[in-house]
Amino acid sequence: MEKQYPVYTLKNECNDCYKCIRECHIKSIRIQGGSASVINEKCIACGHCVTICPAGAKKVRNDIDMVKALFLTGKKVYVSLAPSWAGVYNISKEKMIAVLKKLGFAGVSETALGAQEVSIQTAKMLNDAQRGLFISSACPVIDDYIRLYKPEFAKCITPVASPALTHCGLMKDMLGEDIRVVFIGPCIAKKNEADSHSDLMSAALTFDELNYWIKEEFIDIEKIETDESCKFVPESAYEGALYPLEGGMNETIKQVGIDKDDVTFIAVSSLEDFDKSLRNINPDKVENKIFVEALACSGGCINGPCLSSEKSRILITSDIYANTRYRDNIPKEPRKVVPVEYTPNPVEKVEYSIEQITKALKKISKHTEEDELNCSGCGYASCREFVNALIAGDAEPSQCVSYMRKIAVRKAAAMLRCMPSAVVIVDSNMEIVEANDSFEHMFLSEEMYEIFASRQNGLTGACIDRIVTFPELFKSALDTGKDIHQEHYAIDDKVYDISIFTIEDNELVGAVISDVTKSEMDRSKIAQKAREVITKNIATVQEIASLLGEHMVETELLLNSIAEGYETAAGKNERTGDNK
Repeated sequence: MEKQYPVYTLKNECNDCYKCIRECHIKSIRIQGGSASVINEKCIACGHCVTICPAGAKKVRNDIDMVKALFLTGKKVYVSLAPSWAGVYNISKEKMIAVLKKLGFAGVSETALGAQEVSIQTAKMLNDAQRGLFISSACPVIDDYIRLYKPEFAKCITPVASPALTHCGLMKDMLGEDIRVVFIGPCIAKKNEADSHSDLMSAALTFDELNYWIKEEFIDIEKIETDESCKFVPESAYEGALYPLEGGMNETIKQVGIDKDDVTFIAVSSLEDFDKSLRNINPDKVENKIFVEALACSGGCINGPCLSSEKSRILITSDIYANTRYRDNIPKEPRKVVPVEYTPNPVEKVEYSIEQITKALKKISKHTEEDELNCSGCGYASCREFVNALIAGDAEPSQCVSYMRKIAVRKAAAMLRCMPSAVVIVDSNMEIVEANDSFEHMFLSEEMYEIFASRQNGLTGACIDRIVTFPELFKSALDTGKDIHQEHYAIDDKVYDISIFTIEDNELVGAVISDVTKSEMDRSKIAQKAREVITKNIATVQEIASLLGEHMVETELLLNSIAEGYETAAGKNERTGDNK
């Protein structure tokens, strides 16, 4: 199964701020469905987007489970510990080794051992060279940046593996080919190295992952016990520990022994500065020997994206120097060299036609050069750069702030214009910010309408108390921040339904006003008619009831007389015994 790329996005956490695009030096981020995702084939895993994402949506692949799986193979698993650890962790090397062993590692070795071998080999190449531009291979971010975006300089990268890979090779030579080596440091790009050189480096963890793992295992660093076995294997490193500092590699190469007047040493850190340093240089025409120690992180690896330390960089630098030992005699030949050829793999640059660009510009309402604001709100430096990404499918029109504002204004204006009710927005100064045509027709006299129609901004800026006779309602809403609803609000011969709502507390309120005078009059007429009908119905019912009442009285008298007659006759029969 293909591994997940070292940097990825939690889509639900992405807030459409486009900061990652704006900050990405190579624009290797795509917007789809409003979410920013890494374009793996363009990314160089510098990790800058991870550190600057305000929502924490950019994440680093967690490889702890992969390392735990290595333990289950039965192979001995060793740590290649980046030299920056000495500045990050305020503990002794014995405690650091004890912690890593507690996690399950067979032993711990210093990546700086590999750095020392790289320095020796690089010094040897520089001494043998006649002229040319040489760029260090120590930083995998720089290596990939050159291969993908500056392919003409790929031949200038020193053909030797990074200190980490060289160290892994050295470990296998000294401790056995069947061991497994896991790098731990501040670099995300080392995960790419592990993925592409799994024969040397089985996995790469960041200091962030290490700290998480320690907490997960409930290891108390302060209380952990050390013993004589808590030593770096196969030996402790020396000047190679300076590699995480800007200029550290140059210093170690000079200590190996090199004609300082014959080679110009330059240290460049950060992608931006490195990019600038390569401008207007033809590597084939460099007449002297120039060695460039190039690091992607400003100030060196001590500013790595996963350093996981709040310590001052000055203190980190000081601690690294304090823990570095120097050799009196440095070998002239390296014990281990891992040759690597850095082949160009340029990202394809597609050139779009004027017609395609013009069409794309029109999609975001850019019809003239004046419309191209180049505001960088979309994350790109210019509108032209943005539409190139738009055509490529790496961007969406919604990224253009000015375009979305125009759309929003048009929609709002259309809604306001078409609403039959009067709509008005008033600010804290009781001045009109926006009003629709219905409001003007409802509250402006012909004379006032002509006056405001002649103004460039119409009603905008006019005092609401000059227009309506109920400004106190707006004042109350602004002061209290509470919505107000008035039904059947009578003013002179008019009746209104008024709803005033808060847009921004104490700053902006809006109102929707409906003239319900006609409907109220119609309702009154209907009520009057209903009352007339009811009155007539009541009169009719009363008349019917009266007639029914008289008829009932006559009927009752008649029935009573008949009943009495029968009762008299029955009494006589009983006395005479005549029973019929």
